[in-house]
Amino acid sequence: MDEVVRGNRVVWEQASTKHVREYDELLEQARGGADLFPRELELLGPVLAGGPTVVHFQSGHGVDDPALVRAGARVVVGIDYSVVAAGAAQRRATEIGTPCRYVAAEVPGVPVRDECADLVYTGKGAVIWMRDIDAWARDVARVLRPGGSLFVYDAHPAVPLWTWDEDEPRIRPDRSYFAESHVNDTFPGDGAREWQWTLGQFVTAVSRAGLQLDVLEEYAEPFWRPGDGTTAAAWSGRLPNAYALLAHKNASSAASS
Repeated sequence: MDEVVRGNRVVWEQASTKHVREYDELLEQARGGADLFPRELELLGPVLAGGPTVVHFQSGHGVDDPALVRAGARVVVGIDYSVVAAGAAQRRATEIGTPCRYVAAEVPGVPVRDECADLVYTGKGAVIWMRDIDAWARDVARVLRPGGSLFVYDAHPAVPLWTWDEDEPRIRPDRSYFAESHVNDTFPGDGAREWQWTLGQFVTAVSRAGLQLDVLEEYAEPFWRPGDGTTAAAWSGRLPNAYALLAHKNASSAASS
């Protein structure tokens, strides 16, 4: 783990104490108060119908994992480099008796065996923390069984450009779509360094890893809004704020190395 990633991990260990402070609220969401977005369920329906084994890269608070089980997953293994987040998620999963387990580890370099998953699920603030998107995609391909799927539902790569002005969407003067990285200045990742991958770079990395693209969709609605009632003109339907990607590993493919 290099110095920048180590610094990001410190930030996220501190931010993840929120998952402990809000344990009861997240527990109720895990019990059934929170589900996947409707479009996620639509796109993942055929995959989840088969009772897949899921590996969730960068699982965070883990609330999506019981939702995946309710939607059909047989078991979910969550991977997150925050010990605090993984520990709180495991406690909740154990308390509600759902077949989810958590491992504190860096992504890429997921400590699971090759070709163990039918579905790799990730997103909702995950991809921006990947310093090497090609290594990430290769790890996805390694973990997936032939015929397995990758599903990503995340912030659109253009989102770092949008200001949160209420009257008009504006582009931040300190950001570029083609920049290598920038420092996050909003909670919970305040002070951590994000890496910027264009949509083209992301799709190319997935393809290079040997996965075949099935669906790529862009949405005006962000996957997350602040809980304090903040409303931004950038979220009014004119600009891309989220995307979904579904890809699969060909049945004849060997795991990428």
